[in-house]
Amino acid sequence: MGGFGVSGPPGDSAEPERHETRAERLDRNWASLLQELRVVQTGGQILTGLMLTIPFQEGFEELTPRQQHIFVISLVFAVLSTITLISPVALHRMLFRRHAVDRLVNRAHLLTLIGIGLLGVALTGVVTVIFDIVFGGWAAIAAAVAALIVFLVMWVALPLRERHVLTRRD
Repeated sequence: MGGFGVSGPPGDSAEPERHETRAERLDRNWASLLQELRVVQTGGQILTGLMLTIPFQEGFEELTPRQQHIFVISLVFAVLSTITLISPVALHRMLFRRHAVDRLVNRAHLLTLIGIGLLGVALTGVVTVIFDIVFGGWAAIAAAVAALIVFLVMWVALPLRERHVLTRRD
């Protein structure tokens, strides 16, 4: 996608003290992204796998229609997150030996951000259903709002703030 330039994801300065070529920097960016994906893919896949089994468990039919709807919507977001977070691997396979590491890094960067966002929505939904089952409606709403705030602060606001601080410093 446009907007990231040819040097890699946003905020990735040339870092002249590394004395690396553009190709070396792209390879480093790709390796770094793969490490991040390993962490987030594992968590997302475990969540998705567990969620896929829940409707087949005894007692699922005892959930209220609202709880079932929230659960299914959360499951959809978990599955979309898993698909999106695995997409960079498929992209790599399709671009392999095409001399397109810059495109790969830029697209994988965007897919990872989207996948993390989808995972945050799925986690918020799961927390909502659990709190609704255990404590009821108002607690579920409070838990959903709290989870969403924590997600937005930790996964969006804090990283954006750090990026802004580094951009101002440069």
